[in-house]
Amino acid sequence: MSTHNWTKAFEEYAQKLLDDTKTPGAILALAQDGDLVYHQSFGYSDVEHKTEITLDTVFGIASCTKSFTCVAIMHLQEAGKLSVHDPVVKYLPQFRTPDAEKTKQITIHHFMTHTAGLPPLPAQGITLKRSYEADPHMQEAVEKIKDLNPIDTYEELMDFIVSQHFELLGEPGTEFSYSNDAYALLGAIIERASGKSFEAYLKESILDPAGMTDTVFHLEELQGNTDIATLYSSKGVGKDKEVFASPAPWDSPPMRAAGYLKSTVRDLLKYLEIFRTRGLVGHTRILSAASVEQMMKPFVEISQRECYGYGFVVHTDYHGATLVEHGGNLKGVSAEIFLIPEQGITGAALSNLVEAPIPTIMNASLNGYQSRPIQARAIVYEEQELSPDRANQYVGTFANLEGRSIKVSYGDSGKLQIGFGNTSFSLSYIGEDRFVFTEDDLEIAIRFIRNSEGHVIRVFNSSRQLTKVK
Repeated sequence: MSTHNWTKAFEEYAQKLLDDTKTPGAILALAQDGDLVYHQSFGYSDVEHKTEITLDTVFGIASCTKSFTCVAIMHLQEAGKLSVHDPVVKYLPQFRTPDAEKTKQITIHHFMTHTAGLPPLPAQGITLKRSYEADPHMQEAVEKIKDLNPIDTYEELMDFIVSQHFELLGEPGTEFSYSNDAYALLGAIIERASGKSFEAYLKESILDPAGMTDTVFHLEELQGNTDIATLYSSKGVGKDKEVFASPAPWDSPPMRAAGYLKSTVRDLLKYLEIFRTRGLVGHTRILSAASVEQMMKPFVEISQRECYGYGFVVHTDYHGATLVEHGGNLKGVSAEIFLIPEQGITGAALSNLVEAPIPTIMNASLNGYQSRPIQARAIVYEEQELSPDRANQYVGTFANLEGRSIKVSYGDSGKLQIGFGNTSFSLSYIGEDRFVFTEDDLEIAIRFIRNSEGHVIRVFNSSRQLTKVK
């Protein structure tokens, strides 16, 4: 595909994806060597008023916040106030898990790489209790947790973790499972090491030096700026999906380090300069080159050619290059920040609906910009034969304390399928206990985990481990 006509093909493809998923609005921007080279908005920031989306429209960025948290940790390490290899209990002596000895071995590095061994826990929903109570569309969720005390502080979060009955997934550093709880407590570590609030330290060490004037935790900080995307929620799936405005924002004070920043694509392109330039935004140094390299190092494997660094997912062979990215989803938020360091490409994509097809749009934009077919895949999986005996080993229901549950069963075609509530997808076996399925034109890998006796005990999906319950 020639470079002069990629935008038309990309925009038609992206618009269809967004229409099919009933996404109200989205924007994507690409920069080359720090200069904006392309941006396009789709739909509206407010559908009722047909408000256009601009480079300065403020959206939530959810878990894209995690890399900011890691930048703050690295900043403190450079200042000699902590080391990523320090035990967590050095700063949080009240942090406990059911295994006292393993708890002592958990380091800041393990929190940053989601390898502390913590399984998914239900804390985040309880930290959002006050937001749920103020949200007219969340009364069903309120009813489920009405008898639980809200979690408003780091100390209450640590007490809640102690109260849960769970086993660590393995020795610290050996098992990857995405943990909002670990990242929340990185905020507490930043406060203990710096002597300042997490939010203040982030503003002082990153946001202000980078000139990110529209990046905040609280919309009130925008001082009258009205270019703010309306939040949308949905109910139902497929053709029955109904999307509606739901402007009540959520906040979780102890979880802010895990995912509650708001920003714009213009500000996010400034932020990504830190990683493109190895530490600089303009002439201002935010981090040392060594710290930037450490953040983008592929420390732990997630799936084939996909690893986790510090607050970033690192794709080690993305069409022959390295893609460093992180997504985020929350009420009224779907976000991606990304860069290809070797090629000087940076980008951001934001939407005002949770689980909009923003990762697919990111890939399509990079394909078009780099003269590949819009739907080209970085990894082409080869389906392998699966014997009935082996297939039966994967059948079952898997769940975690976070509230997620999936079912692996046989579909009408006799092929294994994975089910999430009322939605199911056909699984393709690619070897070594690994499968893929396709959603929103994105191939998603899953992996089954066995114990020392060879029995399937967990499944790894959506970056989290779920335990076989039947």
